[in-house]
Amino acid sequence: MELKMKYQYTYFIYPYVIKENRYIRYIMKLLRDKNCELKIFKKDKDLDIYTYFSNRARNFLFGTFNLNKAKLQKLEELPLETKAALLAKYNCTIFEYTINRDIQGKVQEKSGIFFKIPKIQIICFNTGICFLCIKTHIEDSNKFSDLLNFNYKMRDITQEFSNIKNYDKIKVQTDCFEDVKSFKEFIEEITGPSIETIKLDIDTERSLTYSYACIDEDGWNNANDFEKIKEQYYKFINILPSDNSVSHAKDNMKILSRWKYAKLAVTKESISLFSSSCDINNYTVFPQEFEEQYFYTYILALYTRFYLKKINLKFRQGIKLKQTRKEFIKFTKNLWINEVTNEDIGTIFYHHLKEILELDNIYFDTKNKYDILYKEMNIEKNNKNNIFIAILLFVSFVINIINIIYLLKK
Repeated sequence: MELKMKYQYTYFIYPYVIKENRYIRYIMKLLRDKNCELKIFKKDKDLDIYTYFSNRARNFLFGTFNLNKAKLQKLEELPLETKAALLAKYNCTIFEYTINRDIQGKVQEKSGIFFKIPKIQIICFNTGICFLCIKTHIEDSNKFSDLLNFNYKMRDITQEFSNIKNYDKIKVQTDCFEDVKSFKEFIEEITGPSIETIKLDIDTERSLTYSYACIDEDGWNNANDFEKIKEQYYKFINILPSDNSVSHAKDNMKILSRWKYAKLAVTKESISLFSSSCDINNYTVFPQEFEEQYFYTYILALYTRFYLKKINLKFRQGIKLKQTRKEFIKFTKNLWINEVTNEDIGTIFYHHLKEILELDNIYFDTKNKYDILYKEMNIEKNNKNNIFIAILLFVSFVINIINIIYLLKK
């Protein structure tokens, strides 16, 4: 039986790194872009996000929650350079990229998959680590197999832009993007040069995937057990095509199954929520929660991974060690040792993210480098102090000898 879908969307997430001394200029560039708008979080309209995150995590991710109407007005009235400098002090600044019309694409065959890009977010951390998040939605199809094939192709779409014919002729159909090549050019214009990104061993050709699918209740209900669709489910969470042309492993993943008709899976390259319309919440309430609270939880976990790798690299290269040490201590105090959320499922989700993304391993590897460098710096400091003391003692000894000789001559 072919699975049908009630509701679906997929975010393709492109991490990238801006050089820290160019971060203010990058924020200025986004502010100048007429398609970019600073995303303002307000307690009344974003209450679910406000209550989900802990106080420290909320302040870290959503600094605009603390801006009242008067402060927001002052922010808008600031000169561009001053506004950019102020926003660059925020730990995290989020922009929404507005498109004049929905971007629609399709595979250029009769059985092609039509899709839209209804939403784009640019999430910037003041350490230079950023995320371009592109939301897609399949049009004119409710086949689950189309979603599998679409996710499988789209996450690698930037790899084959130079030879479109070899990539199922995927082409964007509006005036905004003429083809796959222009789509990649759009990504490159937002993300900039990849030099700093590659330094952190971030894949610049494959996006991370964050996908939600609610299948029709006929495919998964009391009568039709989940075991019957298990293989299709594993293809979904591993971002594989609908056929059996690509094999998949069932290890190195975590699956959260706290609901009767929904499963949340975590892998190194994707987050996926698979559900059945048996539960009305799975196509009404849950999609929004997954797109907001859990989405930003994932972004925070990714940021933590990349930031630790960045600090680790600085320690290895011996770059501005004193400043780097202070940054690592600040990160540990403000983010690492604190809970991200007090919500039960959110806490379990974040722990799964930490395990799959190996955050503990990276953190303690970084801390070991910090401890070694700290000891070496203390030894060096003690050696310098000892040399200084020895010089003082020698000078004092010479002065005493001179005084004694002078007294004897008298």
